[in-house]
Amino acid sequence: MPIAPLSLVSPPLFAAADIREIDRLWASSHPDSPLMERAGAAAADLAGTLASESGEPILILAGPGNNGGDALVAARHLLAQGARVAVVSRADPARLPPDAARAWTAWRESGGTILADLPASRRFSLVIDGLFGVGLKRDVIGEDARWIGQANDLPCPRLALDVPSGLDSDSGQVRGCALRADHTLTFLGLKPGLLTADGPDYAGEVHLDTLGIDPATLPATPGFALTKLERRHRPPTRARNSHKGLYGHVGIIGGDTGMVGASLIAGRAALQAGAGSVTLGVLDPRIAVDFVEPRLMFSMPGHLASTRLSVLAVGPGLGQSTQAHALLEAALEAPCPLVLDADALTLLAGDPALARKAARRSAPSLLTPHPGEAARLLGTSVAVIQATRIETARTLSRTYRAEVALKGAGTVIARPDGRYAINTTGGPWLAQAGSGDRLTGMVAALLGQGMAATEALEAAVWLHGHHAQHLAFGSPASQAGRD
Repeated sequence: MPIAPLSLVSPPLFAAADIREIDRLWASSHPDSPLMERAGAAAADLAGTLASESGEPILILAGPGNNGGDALVAARHLLAQGARVAVVSRADPARLPPDAARAWTAWRESGGTILADLPASRRFSLVIDGLFGVGLKRDVIGEDARWIGQANDLPCPRLALDVPSGLDSDSGQVRGCALRADHTLTFLGLKPGLLTADGPDYAGEVHLDTLGIDPATLPATPGFALTKLERRHRPPTRARNSHKGLYGHVGIIGGDTGMVGASLIAGRAALQAGAGSVTLGVLDPRIAVDFVEPRLMFSMPGHLASTRLSVLAVGPGLGQSTQAHALLEAALEAPCPLVLDADALTLLAGDPALARKAARRSAPSLLTPHPGEAARLLGTSVAVIQATRIETARTLSRTYRAEVALKGAGTVIARPDGRYAINTTGGPWLAQAGSGDRLTGMVAALLGQGMAATEALEAAVWLHGHHAQHLAFGSPASQAGRD
């Protein structure tokens, strides 16, 4: 029975290699109960609920691997249920994997036919995409690309099996072209590529079917989906008999001329997220008060860098001047947790000695780069970063011995020990100036209240995205705009 993955708490993420190993182990211990039969039956059941009531046939695209076998099993079940089915495949049955070959034979023995190309009629009640699954590591070209393009243009729902064809299940990168699914039925466990990079735009609504396998028996993996906040993500409980000094003194250094707003946004976010007090060290000497949020305090940035703080954040509107460099170098000596963002990351990228100093810190460090900043830190291109988001975040975390949040669609949060999470909240509403500054303030506030670095970063990222969704879809103004 398919379930909604976002209803689960921290479900594990499985790479293609993990899935292949699970398949291998199952086949060796259950030779008479192939998972393909279960996957195809589950796909047929879901297809029956998704197909329009037009009475038109269901179009099934079956590829040359096990994903195509899943599609053929689904076709056989749908045909037995009385549905009209049109199966399109160019696969050579003599070269199919064993389970897929058996599915092919069973489909033909049930009276099913195979079309070599999409029918001329463009009226279907549903498209089932079984062209390519988790094993795809090349660009989709030629006839396969043409079929995907035609399927994307059809005026009916599209259901992808396991992952949309053309989407890399490990990275979320589109391989040449990809099916834009309205629904994706993924098997055994969630795939990271469904949640990050291009995945959310192509997967549609994701359904998970474990095919009857107890999730507790599946192998441990280093990644999980950050779907909900757990108990560990909560700041320590506040006693009624308490005062501001118990909830952290947050310092934020940045705000050079013309960029003071970044520091103000970060400071306001820190107060809103519960920091006991917040002091800004802005480089623009003309700024001494925030009339919108007068609770913010101000200090000379050089003095703030050496002040005893609960947590220090450096970067929002910092600039890249000689003064900014000196302030960052001083901040790296701070004995408290340090959050580095924006221009602080660019300065690190431009000074290997400064980067080495950052990596040697004994107190916790947290980095929150966007893809451009990550590219500068690693000396590569944004395209490479986006194609390897998970490995990029893990590499940065290992290199700087820091917790890292690689921002973007499906923010990847990595720990120095190699574990990682992909956040599931947020969306394009965060694609505007100031979003990263707000996140910096939220992270700093949670650290200041006594949360551990990993939990503070995960909680801040999740809450940041959750709040953005609420503003986008929960306010009267946004509702009016959708009517």
